[in-house]
Amino acid sequence: MKNVGVYIGIFMLIFSGSIFWQSLSLEYYRASAPGPGFLSLWLSGILFILSLIHIIISVKKDIILFSDILPKGKGLGNVVALLLSLILFLIIIPYIGFTIASIVMLFILFKRGYKWYWSLGLSTFVTLVVFVVFNTLLQVPLPVNNFGF
Repeated sequence: MKNVGVYIGIFMLIFSGSIFWQSLSLEYYRASAPGPGFLSLWLSGILFILSLIHIIISVKKDIILFSDILPKGKGLGNVVALLLSLILFLIIIPYIGFTIASIVMLFILFKRGYKWYWSLGLSTFVTLVVFVVFNTLLQVPLPVNNFGF
């Protein structure tokens, strides 16, 4: 079966079912207001039902093939570069910190459309802006290396 709509529906069905199951362990209602389990239970339940409807519609009417949605040529190269750079980012961030890992990831992505010096400059600028916003303004700690960046 090559119908991508069915696979997406099954993925969303499993995802919403697991969130629904986990939300059952949360408090549904407190003394004065809904608890943390209220919204997650209802939203995951609705998503579960919509996923079932999507699977049924995908089987009966909307047959979407993998070959119809995958890009070809340079677009496929962009998708592969994005996935590989994200995997590389996840692998190297614990060792070299957010700043350097982000510069490397963004450089790989920007290199496909800009010259190397623009790619390096843009990736450094974007990373530093994100680092300052999260680390300084929002006070959200980001992974750092031994040098603190």
